[in-house]
Amino acid sequence: MSMTTIKVPTQLRDRINRDAQERGLPAAGLIESLLDAYERRRRMELFGRAFRGADAEYWDEFTSWDLTVGALPDEA
Repeated sequence: MSMTTIKVPTQLRDRINRDAQERGLPAAGLIESLLDAYERRRRMELFGRAFRGADAEYWDEFTSWDLTVGALPDEA
């Protein structure tokens, strides 16, 4: 894995290091976990927007599949 340096204000660097230390992570680990969480939230927001925009045809098909799957016997 190659490494690089990014320029951030000293105050931000200190915050990153402090929060990383509190979590027992290296600074890169904290940044990665924060970025992962941010990307997940964005995916969920986009999914929610698409879900709320679903039309009646989608919900009719959803109901049809829901009834079909609900009628299947449970696996032991």
